[in-house]
Amino acid sequence: MEDQKLLKILGNRDVMALAFGAMIGWGWVVTAGLWITGAGSLGAIISFLFGGILVIFIGLAYAELASAMPLSGGELYFSYKALGRQISFIATWAMVLGYVSVVAFEAVALPTVFEYVVPGYSKGYMYTISGWDVNFTWVAVGVIGSIIMAFINYRGMKVTSVVMSILTLVILISGVLLVTGSSIAGDVSNMKPLFVDGWGGIMVVLIMTPFMFVGFDVIPQTAEEINLPRKRIGQLLIISVLLAIIWYVGVIFGVSYMLTPAEIAKSNLVTADAMAKAFGNSKMMGNILVLGGIGGILTSWLGFYVGGSRAIFALAKAGMLPKSLGELHPKYKTPHKAILLIAVLTTLAPLFGRPALVWLVDAGGMALVVAWVLVACAFIALRKREPNLKRPFKVPGGTLVGWIAIILSVGVLALYMPGMPSALVWPYEWVIIISWAAFGAILYKYSMKKYGAENANKIMDKEINRILAEEDIVNDDKKNKQVKVFTEDVI
Repeated sequence: MEDQKLLKILGNRDVMALAFGAMIGWGWVVTAGLWITGAGSLGAIISFLFGGILVIFIGLAYAELASAMPLSGGELYFSYKALGRQISFIATWAMVLGYVSVVAFEAVALPTVFEYVVPGYSKGYMYTISGWDVNFTWVAVGVIGSIIMAFINYRGMKVTSVVMSILTLVILISGVLLVTGSSIAGDVSNMKPLFVDGWGGIMVVLIMTPFMFVGFDVIPQTAEEINLPRKRIGQLLIISVLLAIIWYVGVIFGVSYMLTPAEIAKSNLVTADAMAKAFGNSKMMGNILVLGGIGGILTSWLGFYVGGSRAIFALAKAGMLPKSLGELHPKYKTPHKAILLIAVLTTLAPLFGRPALVWLVDAGGMALVVAWVLVACAFIALRKREPNLKRPFKVPGGTLVGWIAIILSVGVLALYMPGMPSALVWPYEWVIIISWAAFGAILYKYSMKKYGAENANKIMDKEINRILAEEDIVNDDKKNKQVKVFTEDVI
């Protein structure tokens, strides 16, 4: 297994499509109305600007570390070198929950969009969860979609990257049409109220933003599959975050500028309804927006299968999870067993109905912030302990960037705690967090007992030393030519 290598085939376009497509996803179509009604139009924009500032600082830490140690598994190796094995497991396992929650979210989002495209398709009552009726055909759409996404990822990064590039273009077209159409046909009076519940409303939306911005950190997870200079990895990561901030602010503006509060309140898909109204109540234009939303579902679904499976692959390769999860498929060179594990965990999500959308956003968001705090700590620790570490993308400002990232992350993390207006809901959201932590603890203890802590340390030290000793890929002309031919064949 030690000789198995991931294919190094991702270029500029592939990396941007992977990160931006993963970040944008479907959330902007399903939950934009919740943002506006929860905080007001301007309140929602402020929430996403605050969330974006947090992610920029976290992204800067990731960008420097990913360019210095471009290893599949990202934070596993950053945090191990800086903070030790146990902290590295906690950081990576928390990140995996964030990724898995997004994959599960998309499995619930897909049948939701069908209610706009095919009204009344949901039939076959099964049971009621949290006041919402779960129907058989609704569940079936999510389950079938989940199986198809798992299959695409199983077949390899070559297929995934091509699909991601195409779908990301579809998303961009639909989003641009929404914002431009709303800007022309909308009215500023529709944006009132600008705020709902003051800072309380802003906090309720703010805790959703980590979930909506997650995706840039897929880049470190796939670092060993990127065929670019190491400095470029960091640059693309930051560019993807900035684009996502612009995107979310634009969507909130477009919807609130076009629809009245009453129209938002009664709409199932506010973005699609805003698009239709902007173009003379055209159902076709609403469907075009939904098409972009479906593209978002698929890009996010694919992207987080990639990120989650690579993180699990790295943990298993290091002996912190059962090593079978670290095996690559002999033909497709994908961590196929890690992909199947994610498929098993997330294909069940549609059984919990539409209420699971909010549960997954909140629980997954908290897990992501925990991982981000630890990565920021690793950034500071490595700046102090390894001042001579080669950093192709070196962040100006030194440890100050890391401290700002920690302060902002801890501040957001506090918003999830009991007593806050935006606290996680008991039992649903806390059960997800507690169950995941217990599941990880069991797997970690089993793996440490079977393979040994020293073995894990040895494997990770070897991987880090190997990547630090390697020359930047752009200096390897032969490898570049091979990858160029491979990429041309794919296109």
